[in-house]
Amino acid sequence: MKKPLMISVSGIRGIVGEALTSQVALKYAEKFGIYSNCGKIIIGRDSRTTGQMLFNAISAGLMSVGCDVVNLGICSTPTVLLAVEQSDASGGIAITASHNPPEWNAMKFISHKGIFLLPKEANEFLSITNDEIIYKNWQQIGKLSDDNMAIERHIKKILEIPFIDIQKIRNRKFKVVIDSTNGAGGTISPKLLNQLGCQVIEMNSETTGIFSREPEPIAENLSQLEKKVKQTYADIGFATDPDVDRLSIVSDKGIALGTEFSLLLVENFVLSKKLGSIATNISSSMSSEVIAKKYGVKIFRTPVGEANVVQAILQHNCVIGGEGNGGIILPEVHCTRDAPVGMALILAYLADTDNTISQLAQEIPHYYMKKEKIKVGPDKLNQVMETAKNVFKNKKLDFTDGMKVIDKDYWIHIRKSGTEPIIRVIVEAKTKQKANEICKDAINKITNI
Repeated sequence: MKKPLMISVSGIRGIVGEALTSQVALKYAEKFGIYSNCGKIIIGRDSRTTGQMLFNAISAGLMSVGCDVVNLGICSTPTVLLAVEQSDASGGIAITASHNPPEWNAMKFISHKGIFLLPKEANEFLSITNDEIIYKNWQQIGKLSDDNMAIERHIKKILEIPFIDIQKIRNRKFKVVIDSTNGAGGTISPKLLNQLGCQVIEMNSETTGIFSREPEPIAENLSQLEKKVKQTYADIGFATDPDVDRLSIVSDKGIALGTEFSLLLVENFVLSKKLGSIATNISSSMSSEVIAKKYGVKIFRTPVGEANVVQAILQHNCVIGGEGNGGIILPEVHCTRDAPVGMALILAYLADTDNTISQLAQEIPHYYMKKEKIKVGPDKLNQVMETAKNVFKNKKLDFTDGMKVIDKDYWIHIRKSGTEPIIRVIVEAKTKQKANEICKDAINKITNI
């Protein structure tokens, strides 16, 4: 069955050649150019094999309505957002399907502020996509240019984070294994780590777009990195997704910590340097509440999606934020998930404490999370959600995003995915066995339709 085009606050996403074609990309690019007042638009892409084709369609669409286009080439998504923020551009487009399989691609839309369109802005943009297009004549069409220094500016901004001691990191000469899964990470991660004085062991840095593993850097996909960290006696291993906005950590013992720990470790470090509120989504670990309580700061929970977390960061002036999928947002650099920022913060944490990453992870409150997907027909997605409401109607429920069941020592989050035609079920509990049991029981109950 052909999968539909996914349209949400996260942009448009689909399987290339099915839902996402050059004509679809052209249409949305033209509309985004008009939405952005036909100003300059900056474009960057991950390494997917379909990226060049989509770039050609998108840049043609933008130029046809009068936008000048600046091409960053293959680079991380946070590099694109920072480039927009540091420029006079009217917006940007990141061509990436992030953690999705290689047959997918997407267009993520960026405002002139260098952040993804906030929910209200995204809805305003999507509301005009069927309006008539007014094209420019031959004298008014846009021009295309290249910017080859965006990655260097991104690294420079990271090295300027005021509360990390760069020299202390360099003095430690950390041995670091980096797995970029043949995504855009190869363009920035090794360069940053080298500038931090690390002994860098690269894995899958070539930007071929033929991913070396499942692209999402969750623990079960990192066996190759775990093995390499053990073999080389490295201090730490880092893994990223194809567009480098998610960070996962493998400990000095060669054990993948899970993406939740990336944000939790960073929260612990940043709050030790600078007090302020935290923002994260409702699917992220309840360990964040424990960390917030430790430092006496507030925590704000949002619907899933980077734009929602960014909106909370801006509204509440948070000092750190992110999502449990490995997305770390440090406003000191810019308001977007940024894996290279996470690497620098984790290494600064290690240098500050003289501890190993295993020891630092032990200081984080441990809960266990189970994540599953329910694949049902698009016509049954709403039916499953209604069944879930009835099944758990006697529990404490939070409808911030889908439905979250909150109990004393566990929670269940059930929601329709914004990036795939599935329902996600996430459970966190005090033990792995309990998390697995609760998740299995919940799925059995809500799919009994």
